Amino acid sequence: MLRFPRRIARGLRFRLTLSYALFFTLLLAGVGILFREILSKRLDDGMREVLDQEWAAMKGYLHVSKGQPDWTWDTNDEDENAIVNRIRRFWMIADAQGKKIYASPSYEELGIDSPEYVRKIIQQSPEPGFRIAKDESGVPIQIRSGVVYADDRLHDAFFVAIGRSRYQTEQAIQEFTRIYLALMPVMIFGGCFLGWLLAGRALTPVREVARHAERITGSNLSLRIPGRQAGDELDYLIDTFNRMIERLESSFQQIRQFSTDVSHELRTPITAIRGQLEVALFNAKETEQYREAILNSLQDIERLSQIVRALLLLAQAESGQVALQRSRVDLASSLREIIDQFQIPAEEARVRLIEAVPAELAAEVDRVQIERMVSNLISNAVKFTPPGGEVRVTLRPLEGAFELVVADTGCGIAPEHLAHIFERFYRVPTSRPSPEKGLGLGLSFVAWIAKAHGGTVQVSSELDKGTRFTVSIPAPALPVEESAPAVKASAVPVDTTG
Repeated sequence: MLRFPRRIARGLRFRLTLSYALFFTLLLAGVGILFREILSKRLDDGMREVLDQEWAAMKGYLHVSKGQPDWTWDTNDEDENAIVNRIRRFWMIADAQGKKIYASPSYEELGIDSPEYVRKIIQQSPEPGFRIAKDESGVPIQIRSGVVYADDRLHDAFFVAIGRSRYQTEQAIQEFTRIYLALMPVMIFGGCFLGWLLAGRALTPVREVARHAERITGSNLSLRIPGRQAGDELDYLIDTFNRMIERLESSFQQIRQFSTDVSHELRTPITAIRGQLEVALFNAKETEQYREAILNSLQDIERLSQIVRALLLLAQAESGQVALQRSRVDLASSLREIIDQFQIPAEEARVRLIEAVPAELAAEVDRVQIERMVSNLISNAVKFTPPGGEVRVTLRPLEGAFELVVADTGCGIAPEHLAHIFERFYRVPTSRPSPEKGLGLGLSFVAWIAKAHGGTVQVSSELDKGTRFTVSIPAPALPVEESAPAVKASAVPVDTTG
C-alpha cells in the first residue's frame, strides 16, 4: 500500500511542486518580515512625529522660572486641558547636573533617567533623544528627551522628557503578524495546489513524448517523435532523441545488411566445399580425384577465411576498435613502392600505370591503412581497365592536406551504382570478365580509412570512359621537391578485398 505514495514522491511532478512550495514559503516569509519591518518603521516614525508635535506644544505651556517649572494654559479650553493632561502623564524635568526637579508618578514607574543620560542629552542639544521603557503592566512607552531653557536666564538649561504609550502601535504590529501568520498556510496551500497544476501542465508534453517513444521498437525505428514547433528545450530534446533514433535505425540496418551479406557470401564457398566433398565421397575412385576435390575445397576454405578476416577487420574498424597508428610517413616513396608492386599484373593485363608523384611528401598518417587504401584503389582500377587502357595515380600536396587521385580508362560505373559502391559486398555488374572475383569489401575499407583520417572520398565515372577516385585527407603535408611526372609500367597482385 506504500508503493503508490512512494511512486508519487519520486515523481518529477511532486518534486517540482515541492520545490515550488519551498520557494513560495521562503518568499512569503521574506515578504512578511519585510512588510512587518516597514510597518514597524512607519509606526515608529509616526510616533516620533507625534512626540515632536507634543514637544512643541509642551514648550508653549511649560515655563521655567527661578529653577521651578510652571504650566500655563486656559483651563476653560477642553482641547488645551486634554493636551496638557496627556503631556503631563509621562514627564520629567531635571537640572543640568541631572538632579530631578519633578517627575510624574507614571514616569517614575518607568525609571528616572540617570544623571549621566541627562548630561548627555544636554550636551547634544538641540538633537532630541529617544528611548523606550515599559511600565509595570509591560506596556512600552516611547520617551522623547530634550533641553528647555529658563525664562529668566536664557543660558540655564533644563532636561525635560515626555512620553507616549506605544500600546496601539504594538497592537497594530502584533495584529498584522497574527493575520499574516494565519494567512500563510492558506497561501502556501494555494501555492502548492497551483504549483501542482502548473507542474502537471508543464509535464504534459513530456508525457506525450514518452507515449510516442514507447511505440518505437526495433521493428519500427522509422517512426519519429513529432516536434512541438515551440523552439524550447523540449523541442531540442525531441530533435536529439529523433537523431538518436536515426543513428539506431542506421545501426540496425547495417546489422541486418551485414547479416544478410555474410549469409550470402558464406553460403557460396560452404556449398561449394560440401558439393565437392560429396562428389568425391560418392564418385571418386582414384587418388587423383580425391586430391583434386581436397585441393578445390582448400581453395574455397581459403576464400572463406579471407571473407571472415576481412569482415572482422572491417567490423572492428567501423566500431572504433581499430585505432590509427599515426607516424611521419613519406607518402611519395610509399606510393611509388605500391605502384612498383603492380608491375606484373598491369603488364599481364596490358594496362599502363602513369604516376604523377612528387619527389617527397611527408605527412602524419597511419602507413598501413594508407597503403591498404591505395592498393585497393589501384587494384580495382587495373582489374576493370581493358587491355590498352591506362591507370593514372596522382599525389599532390594541398594547404594542410594532401590529395590522391586514381583515374582509369576502364568500363566505368553506371550512375545508379555510384551511390552503393562503398557498401559491403556490393559489386557493380559488368559484362567484362574479371580474372578474379573480389569480395566487394575493398571500397568499404577505402571509405573507412579516409573517414578515420578525417578525409573524404569522391568518385566520378562515365560508362566506357573510365572512373576517377579522389581522396582528400587533412594531414600536415610538406612538399619538399616535386619531380616531373614519370610514365612507367607497374602493377601489384590484385587485392582480393576489392
